[in-house]
Amino acid sequence: MEQRELLIDAFDRIQQIVHRVVEGASAELLGYRIDPEANTIAWLVWHLTRGQDAQVADVAGAEELWLSEWADRFDLPLPRNSTGYGHTSTEVAAVVAAPELLLGYHDAVHDATVAYLATLSGEDLDRVVDTSWDPPVTLGVRLVSIIGDDWQHAGQASFVQGIAKRAKIS
Repeated sequence: MEQRELLIDAFDRIQQIVHRVVEGASAELLGYRIDPEANTIAWLVWHLTRGQDAQVADVAGAEELWLSEWADRFDLPLPRNSTGYGHTSTEVAAVVAAPELLLGYHDAVHDATVAYLATLSGEDLDRVVDTSWDPPVTLGVRLVSIIGDDWQHAGQASFVQGIAKRAKIS
């Protein structure tokens, strides 16, 4: 297996989790909060997708799909370039979207990510993409970081779904 195939497999698995959690979900489930400060499923999925979009677009030298196609569709009461980092409880609650919209955006970002990964060689993964860290961050390290963040947030969304179902939210 080549490195890019391994990376694509990891992103495919994230997409599968997102679909299991979001497909057919009600607005009540997507907006469910374990406590008043907790993240919602809608926010977690939007945030993991938004972060992937911004970071992969950056290393690929491409435009973020959020900015070119999706921000207007979501019409969130947030700054257009917001990714969710540092969001307040009120901002988390402001991320409201239908399952089809969340999945459409996630799938578009997934497709763009996979298309970019398909162009990479093993040597490309050694390219330094961020010199503000010591040691500098390579493309391979950045991609693994994105995968790690996405898996955590997808797992959190799955956890919230499980808690909500126990609370008879569907």
